[in-house]
Amino acid sequence: MHRAAALPISIAALLRACSTAGRAMAASTPFVPPPRELLRPLAVPYRLLLGPGPSNVSPRVRAAGGQQILGHMHPEVLQAMDEIKAGIQYAFQTRNRLTLAISGTGHCAMEAALLNLLEGSDTVLVGTNGIWGQRAADIARRLGAKVHELLKPPGEYFTLRDIQEGLAQHKPSLLFITHGESSTGVLQPLEGLGELCHRQGCLLLVDAVASLGGAPILMDQQGIDVLYTGSQKVLSAPPGSSPISFSERAREKMLRRKTKPPSFYLDMGCLASYWGCDGEPRMYHHTVPISSIFCLREALAMLVELAARLPTVTTVRVPEGYNWKDITTFLMDKHNIEISGGLGPTAGKVLRIGLMGHNATQDNVDLLLQALRDALQHCQHSRL
Repeated sequence: MHRAAALPISIAALLRACSTAGRAMAASTPFVPPPRELLRPLAVPYRLLLGPGPSNVSPRVRAAGGQQILGHMHPEVLQAMDEIKAGIQYAFQTRNRLTLAISGTGHCAMEAALLNLLEGSDTVLVGTNGIWGQRAADIARRLGAKVHELLKPPGEYFTLRDIQEGLAQHKPSLLFITHGESSTGVLQPLEGLGELCHRQGCLLLVDAVASLGGAPILMDQQGIDVLYTGSQKVLSAPPGSSPISFSERAREKMLRRKTKPPSFYLDMGCLASYWGCDGEPRMYHHTVPISSIFCLREALAMLVELAARLPTVTTVRVPEGYNWKDITTFLMDKHNIEISGGLGPTAGKVLRIGLMGHNATQDNVDLLLQALRDALQHCQHSRL
C-alpha cells in the first residue's frame, strides 16, 4: 500500500498524458507526406567497376557485411579489430604496434596522418606530381603548417636527388609522397627515401591508397614512418575504413606534442587506446562502423590467403579526335562498365582503368578491351 501510494503517477495517467501530448504535437507539426521513392524497393544495378576505385566487392566480403550488428565494445568486435591490426601489419609488412583502421575513407586517413604529425608552424615538404600531393598540401596549409611543394609534371616521379635537394633546401620535419598517383598512373619508387629522410631528421609519410596490395611496399624495410591506404581499392572492401600505421619515430613525435591534435575524432592517442595499441585496457572513443569492420577483416583475410600483388590503375591517353566523356559514357550505358577520365592535371587527357583485387582477372580485361573497341567504333570521332 505504501509503495503504491508513493508512485507519482499511475501508468494509465502516464499513457493518457503521452497520448494527449502526441495529438497536440501532430496538430502543430506541418505534415510532410512519405516520399514515394522510399516506398519502392532499392534497386542497385550490377556494374563492372574498372575505374580507379572503388572496385567490385567479392561475395565473401559482401556476406561479411551482412552479418548481425554487434556492440562496438563486444568481445567479438574487439577480436575482429585485433585481427584487422594483424592483417594490416602483414599487408604493410610492418611490426608497428600503432597500427589500426581509421573510420573514414582515404582522405580521412590523409588528414589523420597530417594533423597528428604537424603542430604549430612545422615545415612539411609535399611531393606534388598529381592531385593527391595537391590535396595533402591543402590540408597541411589549413593546419597552419609551413608547406613547400616539390613539383613534377604529371607522369613523372621524384628521384632521390630531387628529394635530397628539397630536404636540404627546406629542412622539413615531414615529407609527404604518393606511392600510387592514380590521377596520372605513376608508381613512385620508394627505395632509399626513408634513409634519406631520417638522415635529415625528417619523417616519411606515404599515401598508398591506390597501390597497397597491388604493388610491392615494405614499410619497415623501406623506412616509411607513416603509411595509409583505403579499403575500397585493391582490398576490394566497401569504402569507409582506412588502414594506417605509425613507426616508433612517428609515435614519439606525436608524444612530444605541446598541444592536442586539432581533431578529437582523429586523435591517434585516443584511437590507439580504443584499438588496443598501447598495451593498456581499451577505452571507448567512438562507435566504429561495425559492418565495415567485418568487411575489412574478411578482405584482409583474402589478401593473406592470396597474397596477390598486381598493377592497379592504368592510364591510357585518350585517342586523338575522341572525347573521353563520350567513351566512358558509352561503356557505362552500353556495357555497364565504369572507367574514369583523368583527374586534376590529367583531366580530359587520359582514361584511368583500375584492375584491383577481386576485379583483377583476365576475363575482365577481355570484357573491357571488347567494350573499348565497340566504343571507338560508335563514338563520335573528329578528324580536325
